[in-house]
Parts: sequence; structure tokens; C-alpha cells
Amino acid sequence: MGTREWPLPCLYELFLGKERARWPPEARFIKAAHHGDVLEIKKIAKELDVQGHGIPVTVANTTYMGMNALHAAGGLGRLPVYRYLVEEVKMDTHKPDTLIDFTPVEHAVKHGHLPAIKYLLDHGADLPLQRGDDTLLHSAAARGQSEIVKFLLSKGADVDAISDLGTPLVLAALKGHPSALKILLQHGADPNKGGGLFGIIDVALHKSSVSCVKLLIQGGANMSGDNPLAKAAEKGLTEAIKCLLEAGADPNVVDRFGRLPIELAVEYGTWEDVEILFPFTSPISTVANWSVDGIISHVQMEIKQLEDDNFVEKRISDLKQQAEEAFKKQDYLNASVFYTQALKMDNFDAKWLSNEDG
Repeated sequence: MGTREWPLPCLYELFLGKERARWPPEARFIKAAHHGDVLEIKKIAKELDVQGHGIPVTVANTTYMGMNALHAAGGLGRLPVYRYLVEEVKMDTHKPDTLIDFTPVEHAVKHGHLPAIKYLLDHGADLPLQRGDDTLLHSAAARGQSEIVKFLLSKGADVDAISDLGTPLVLAALKGHPSALKILLQHGADPNKGGGLFGIIDVALHKSSVSCVKLLIQGGANMSGDNPLAKAAEKGLTEAIKCLLEAGADPNVVDRFGRLPIELAVEYGTWEDVEILFPFTSPISTVANWSVDGIISHVQMEIKQLEDDNFVEKRISDLKQQAEEAFKKQDYLNASVFYTQALKMDNFDAKWLSNEDG
């Protein structure tokens, strides 16, 4: 968890210990602002006002670890503390902290407090929609803050802005937030932009979010990426498998270990997943009995055989030899099949061994 994600009391406990009575008064002051406790703020400010400048001046000038009371107020976003700090103390609503360089509005966005955001904007604060590659919309989408996403879009936020992690839509998919994702799509977000090496459906499957997968397919996301159907089968996501097949995903494309989605469904998924994939899958030449029962028996036998090192070495050697012979005869289709099977056994065995070691 990065510094930006720590709630202030937790961050202070990390550095100062859990016995808050022994914290410096400045730390207790900022914690009170975080919790929106105006009476405690005034009480500690009186303790800090050794020069006799008065409570408002002391409140405005007290900081700890680079943050003042108005920054910390974003923690719980309670409006009474904002009214006190802005209307009575006259604190600057534009000034960023020196810890993470966030303005009071950005702190309110980070913590998901829309009334606080609106209050600050009504009292002169700016809405920094873009700061470098990152945007407030990225932040809100990643946290699933649907109402803030909608609000930022209404204020002109770029729905397809790209950061190092992709677009706001990619972040909503990555974190598994279907409500925020739906709002972004309704506002014209491009599901085929900013996903990097992986397609956005792969990203949604990383969080096992079937709702996000369905919304993305409905929104026009393509099937590119790291074989999303294989990933759905490996995770046992039955509804995602159905959705992907209906959208045209190819069940005859192997994963990086040379395994078909139906084989992954046997190993990791359910009988239902195998039955769903079976009618769409082309017969595998090495499976003698091409049926649901046959493919299940075949894969289960492969798994057992992979525990036998001698069998694996001999089988890989035989498959490579068959592939070379087929290649010499210009029978490229069978050569490809034999090489794929050899690769599958080789990589599958390595993966199985690593799992055993773990």
C-alpha cells in the first residue's frame, strides 16, 4: 500500500505508535481534523498557541508531516469542519500539501466525499482534472466511486485519458467496479483503448469480475489479449465463459502452456464448464474418445502421468520426434499438433513442479 492510500491515523500510528496521548500536539491536531472534530481542533490549537496569535491563526498555520487541517478534513469529509476551516478560519482551498502534493479537493476525491468536493468548489477551490498523466477520474474509477465519476465527467473530465496504468475504464475493470465502469461506458469510454499488452477483458478477469466482463462485451470490447476464454476457464467463471463464447471468442486457441480452454476447464473449472465448451471445441487428435467424459478422462490421466518424470521425458521426446517426421513430410498441420503437445507437457510439468515446491 502506497503512502497515498494510508488513512492519516494509521500512518501516524506507524511512525508514532498506537498510544495517541503521547503523540505531538500537531499530530493530534491533524487527527482531529481528519475525524472532523471541531471542538478538539480548537482545544489543541489553544494548547499550540504559545505565541498568543489566536485560535484561527494557529489552526491555519499548524501542519504535521506536510498536511494542514483542510487537507486532513478529507478523511471523513464532514461538512461542519469544512465550514469552520473555510468560513471562519479562512484557510486557502488551493494550497497542496507537501507530503503527496494533493489539494484539499484532491483529498476529498481520494476519500470519496462528494458533498465535501462540491462545498470546496462552491468556496473557490479549483478542480484539477489532470495532473501530469494521472487524473482525478482515474482515482475515482479505481476506487469505484461511481457518483464522483459521474460528477467529474459532468465537469469535463476526459473519459479516455491515459495514465501509466491505462484509461479510467481500464482501472475500473482492474479493480472490479462494474457501477463505475458502466457510467464510463455510458459516457463514451473506448473499451479498446489503453489496455497495454493485455485486452481490457483480460484485465476484468484478473479480478474475476463477470459483471465487468459482460458490460465490456456489451460496450464493444474485442477479444484481443492473453486468451480471455482460457483465463475464464482456468478461473472456473461459468457465466464469463458463456458470455465470451456468445461474443465470438475462439475456444480452439491454446494458452501459453499449450492448453485449450476445455482442458483448463477440466483441471480448474466444473463439469458444466466442460459441457459448455465441448460443442464449440474442435476434436483433439490425442483424445481417443471425443466426448465430455472422454476429454475429462484424458486430461485427468495427463495430470497423473505428469507426476511420473520418466513418462514425461519419454512422451516429450516421442512427440518431438513425431513432429520432426511430420515436418519432413511437409505435414505442417500434424507437426504443429505434435509440437504443441510437447510444449504443453514440458511447460505443464514445470508448472506442476513449481506448485509442488510451493
